[in-house]
Amino acid sequence: MRFAGKTIIVTGSGKQKGLGQGILQRFADEGAQCVVSDLAIDAEAEAVANELRERGTKVATIACDVSDAAQCNALVEQSIAAFGGVDIFVNNAGIGFMMKPMLEVDPRDWATVIAVNLSGAFYCTQAAAKAMIAAGRGGRIINIASQAAKTGFPHLPAYVSSKHGMIGLTRATAIELGAHKITVNALCPNHVTTGLGAQQNEYFSKLLGFENVEAYLKNMAAKNPMGRPGLTSDTAAACAWLASDDARYVTGEALNVSGGEEMH
Repeated sequence: MRFAGKTIIVTGSGKQKGLGQGILQRFADEGAQCVVSDLAIDAEAEAVANELRERGTKVATIACDVSDAAQCNALVEQSIAAFGGVDIFVNNAGIGFMMKPMLEVDPRDWATVIAVNLSGAFYCTQAAAKAMIAAGRGGRIINIASQAAKTGFPHLPAYVSSKHGMIGLTRATAIELGAHKITVNALCPNHVTTGLGAQQNEYFSKLLGFENVEAYLKNMAAKNPMGRPGLTSDTAAACAWLASDDARYVTGEALNVSGGEEMH
């Protein structure tokens, strides 16, 4: 049990069958205490937490709007109150469903995506790092970026920009936090069909002229060397490795989890 006695916080983890839930499930299976955090702790978020508890995991549920720095600080403080510390923080909260041509993007939509995806990752990283430094035992911060962090996509200007910025945030903070034995890394999955991914499937299958979503997904799989899109378990496994002692000398990296799909 690599993470027995350690506490992990995953933002944006209150959705069933979502990437955040998959990450928490992997860490729960390896002994971690888990903090489920999302914009609201609704029935779906409670279902995520209860599923973890059924595995014998200690779980806390904490609402947090990551675009609000004060709430990010409160998320960390409440996690410490519940479990005595924070060892692993995963910035997974994100907005990717505002899909429009660049010329039609409303400034308010742009600001919302940047506030959650990029500013939210910064606020949470800052709050987690302060707590980790005060505890004096190091830590792991993992940013869930995207294939869109390394390449461009049409009709997603805010999302692509925010994820490119997340890699910059990863590299800059890794330099400053290394002296405190805190590593900061990013993961760049290719397409994963979660709830968000399903919305993107619908949109881009129509945009690109496919007969239906199934045809779009089949084409996507055919272009991948492994013959399929990503699974939540693929990203969760990479996350667990980055949080482990085996990756203690890995920091400032943006690791592809793409089945060999070409990125830059």
